[in-house]
Amino acid sequence: MLLENKQVAIIGGGPAGLTLARLLQQKDVNVKVYERDFDQSVRQQGSTLDLHYDTGLKAIGAAGLMDEFKKHYRPGADKAVIVNSKMDIIFDEHQEKPEEGFGDEHFRPEIDRGPLRDLLIASLKKENIVWNSRFAEMKPSGAGWEILFENGTSAYADLVIAADGANSKVRKYITAIPQVYSGVTSIEGNIYNAEINAPKLWQLAKGGSLFALENGKTIFFITKGDGTLTFLIGLKTPENWLANSGIDLTDRATVGVWFAAEFAEWSQEWKELFATDELTMAPRVWYHFPLDQCWTALPNLTMIGDAAHRLPAYAGEGANQALADALELYEALCGKEFETTRQAIASFEEKMLKRFVASAEESLRNTEGLHTENNLQFLMGLFGNTAPAS
Repeated sequence: MLLENKQVAIIGGGPAGLTLARLLQQKDVNVKVYERDFDQSVRQQGSTLDLHYDTGLKAIGAAGLMDEFKKHYRPGADKAVIVNSKMDIIFDEHQEKPEEGFGDEHFRPEIDRGPLRDLLIASLKKENIVWNSRFAEMKPSGAGWEILFENGTSAYADLVIAADGANSKVRKYITAIPQVYSGVTSIEGNIYNAEINAPKLWQLAKGGSLFALENGKTIFFITKGDGTLTFLIGLKTPENWLANSGIDLTDRATVGVWFAAEFAEWSQEWKELFATDELTMAPRVWYHFPLDQCWTALPNLTMIGDAAHRLPAYAGEGANQALADALELYEALCGKEFETTRQAIASFEEKMLKRFVASAEESLRNTEGLHTENNLQFLMGLFGNTAPAS
């Protein structure tokens, strides 16, 4: 096996990095995940993920974790409601969507990131995760790398795999290809205890997702199992719009004033977004990497997930593509097809970049379509409903 007697370092303990570690652990590979968080419970994890049959779920199955996944996914959370600016319900999957289940290629079960991460961590040996290890830099060392961390520690690895997300610090050791602004910026909000603090919106979402859009403006909502309602207010803007706007995302009152002016034609009931102090907000400026990106494969370094193929979050593909990366890289490194790690990595990266093009085209098409004047009609078309939206 290519990784026999080799030390593998995975930089980043998100779903893709942890899944890859689990897969490698099953082959008794000497692998360690270096994660910047101080421990498992430092940060609240992000919103929910819908895993797809031939990518995310396939990787979970290969990792031997499907039974655990079934204990933690959220039945019914995969269904959506679409409303217009007046809060009229245009489409409701809770009434329209046929029941689906595991084994159905169209079934996309939802799971919150926190429980997914926890079950992946629980599947690993404790010594295979090194917490409080924020990456600083790497230096060539023999046939591998010396990895330096901000806490002053260091580690050697024969093979380094970057799984450190959209703002990867490791990517630059592979390629200098820059990211591209998508043309859309979002304000993300999290309303805690939303059943009490945003009852109208919580009721509309019905435990799943809620799409509110009309005339180029969008607000997308996702419910979480802990009672949080996460929303994204999406706008077509210049790249530095939010930084230059004067909007203070730590002050809900001033954001509420901006929203009332920007969404003046929308129902007054949308003010519920900013009605509670139990609200946090953050900027989301959506970037992607060029569809024609490529680089020369290295024998001791590669990357997976957003570090390799960052995308806007308008197709639900980011996590699924990352988990597919984890599975395909594992198969390349631990199979018998290749004689060297460079060959294995080159084959993996070629497949990954080809797969990236298809998901990127879908994501960018949705990002554009959901922020145009006919966005409500566009979304209805994605749901297979060609009836006029009114």
